[in-house]
Order: sequence, then C-alpha cells, then structure tokens
Amino acid sequence: MANSSDILVLLLEGLTLDSPGAALSTFLIVLFAYTFVLLSNVTITLLILLNHSLHQPLYLLYLNLSFNDLLSNTLIIPRLLADLLRAPSLRTIHLYSCVIQAFLTHLTSAAGHTILMIMAFDRYVAICKPLQYSALMTGRTVVRLVVWAWGVAFIFVAVLIGLTLRLTRCRTLVSGLYCNNAELFKLSCENTYINNIYGLFFTVVLLSSSMGSMVLTYSKIMVICLRSKNASLNRRALQTCSTHLLSYLVYLFDGFLIIVFHRFPNLTQERKFITIMYHLLPSGVNPLIYGLQSNEIRRSLSLFFRLKLSKGT
Repeated sequence: MANSSDILVLLLEGLTLDSPGAALSTFLIVLFAYTFVLLSNVTITLLILLNHSLHQPLYLLYLNLSFNDLLSNTLIIPRLLADLLRAPSLRTIHLYSCVIQAFLTHLTSAAGHTILMIMAFDRYVAICKPLQYSALMTGRTVVRLVVWAWGVAFIFVAVLIGLTLRLTRCRTLVSGLYCNNAELFKLSCENTYINNIYGLFFTVVLLSSSMGSMVLTYSKIMVICLRSKNASLNRRALQTCSTHLLSYLVYLFDGFLIIVFHRFPNLTQERKFITIMYHLLPSGVNPLIYGLQSNEIRRSLSLFFRLKLSKGT
C-alpha cells in the first residue's frame, strides 16, 4: 500500500460527456446559471450591506444565506467549467486543494441548514411573540446565532474531514464532480467503518435537527394563526413563512435526490447533473424568493435603479 505522503496529485473525473458538442452545451448552460447565481446573490448582498434600513435580523440572515450560496457555488462551478474544456487526463488536483474543497463544501452545506434553522426561529419570534421581538432579536443575539450556525457546522465538518485525513491513500481517481468526504475516503484501501458511521451520524443529526426545528416552529406559527382572527397577521405570516419554507424545501428536495441517486450506481451521470442542480438551483431561487416577497428589498432595488437612471440622464 502506498504511503499517503506519496500521493499528492489526484485525477478528478468530473463530467464525462460523449461529444465536444455536448460538453459545449453543458458548459454554456452551467455558465449561464452560475452567472445568474452570482449576479442575483451579489445584488442582494450589496443591497443589504449598503442600505441601513435593511440592517435588521431577518435581512442579516438573508445576507448570510446569500454569502453561503456564493461560496458553495464558487468552490465548485468555476473548476467544473474549466474541466469541461479540458481533456479528462488533464483534470488533476493537488491533494491539499482537494481537502480544502471538501472541507468548505461540507461546511457550506451544513451551514445552509443551520442558517435556515435560525431563520425559522426568527419567524417564530416575529409572529408568535411580536411584542418581544425587538428585545429578543437584538443585533448581539443575531451575531451570536450566526456564529453558532457557522461554528456548529465547522466543528462537525472538521471531525468529518479529520477522520478521513488519518487514512492512507492507495488510489488517485476522484470519481465525482468535485472533492468531498466520501470521495476522499474512497481513495483509501483501509477500513472506513468509522468514517461511514460518523458520516451517517452527522447526516442524521443535521437533517433531524433542521427538519425538527421546521416542524416545531411552523406548527406553533400555524396554531397562532388559526387562533387569531387578525387577517393582517395571518397574511403577513403566510407571506414571510412561505418564502422561507419554499427555500428550505427546495434545499431539502435537492439533497434527498442526491441520496436517492447514490442507491443506483448505474445512474452516475444523472447523479452528477443532480449534484450540479443541488448547488445552482437553491442559490438561484433564494434571491428570487426573498427579493420578490420582501417589500423592503423590492423598494431598495427600485430606488437603486431609479438613482442609476437619474444619474445616466
């Protein structure tokens, strides 16, 4: 068995397409989708950062979600686009770069769930305890919750990747689209039982926590809305909660599709396309969901364009 220090350059399989025409078509589609993700999330980020009226708990959480979407896609898509224009034999990646990509990819995926959990808590406080909202959701509280969201994700992922780094490697082919923990420990010829157990534990804890928090908060919100005869309250609750819930369901649905496709080894290419969708779809949908549903963001965006037009004339 080769020592792990002997294997520093890996071969990344990426997408394997039948013809140059298919590769070019895929390149253009993915490039268009990635450009839209960049433009929409950068726009939301700048609007929130530059507009003092948007420096509120919910919008600061939107900011974290947009940053997370930008980071997760930038870790993967530019490299994927470059590899589509390369011969398969030239798609090499250094081991250290592979480890960093795997760590950050899992970090953004986990942080996506924890940020959405905090957003659910924010909506619960806003709707179920409106008179206490300003006291409970202070700027300091939001910062602490955001640090918790990223900190918990960091610790779980650090252990995940650390368990994999202890293994020696005897293979050099990363068969997926990009480096992740599963692809890294597949490079080893050692027993990966502990890695599989911890990976399952990590997934179960993350999904059960996020799904449990959604069920709990939205159940309480539903009870409040059913008891209330205030049409304005119910309309506001429906508007703000539907955007968050839709975003979460898109995120969850894409993740479950990847898990399902892993059960069918003969559908490798289909799983890779689903993986691309897992990164691009929620990241493209989130700015539309929150931007179109939020009156404050729409007003800020409208004001921005009016100022640009007035300067142009």
